[in-house]
Amino acid sequence: MPSERAEVQVRPGVEGDLGALTALYNHYVRETAITFDTAVFTPEERRPWLLSHPEDGPHRLMVATAGDSQRILGYATSSPYRPKAAYLTSVETSVYVAPDAGRRGIGTLLYDALFTALAAEEVHRAYAGIAQPNEASTRLHERFGFRHAGTFREVGRKFGRYWDVAWYEKRL
Repeated sequence: MPSERAEVQVRPGVEGDLGALTALYNHYVRETAITFDTAVFTPEERRPWLLSHPEDGPHRLMVATAGDSQRILGYATSSPYRPKAAYLTSVETSVYVAPDAGRRGIGTLLYDALFTALAAEEVHRAYAGIAQPNEASTRLHERFGFRHAGTFREVGRKFGRYWDVAWYEKRL
């Protein structure tokens, strides 16, 4: 396993990644309750999301690729927590890993890079909403110092059932 992880490179996301990032996200839209989006996106529909994560500033997009192939294995983002001005120093973070790339430390590499980048920004708190159950995501966030702040019960409806979302926070 260490050699597989050593081949992974993490870098800021760029516009050329849009198709692969959209395909990865659409997997989670179609197959899971990890995201509460219910309709898949075209790359053009997803372009504003990509462009809202520049290479600098508090709202970042970090992409993990497989060595020389540049195949996207996952991505992590920090996005605005809420649109009101008083929330400017808070971000919401998320991680998506390709289904065939799990359990290789990709999420850890992505969060390492994201939080290293955010250390130079004026960000006070990071929040993460985790649809339940999702033990892997919970473990990842707790490993990075996130603490459970509360759970919204049956807050989302997808696949004909209601889902809880546990909210985690981390001081930066």
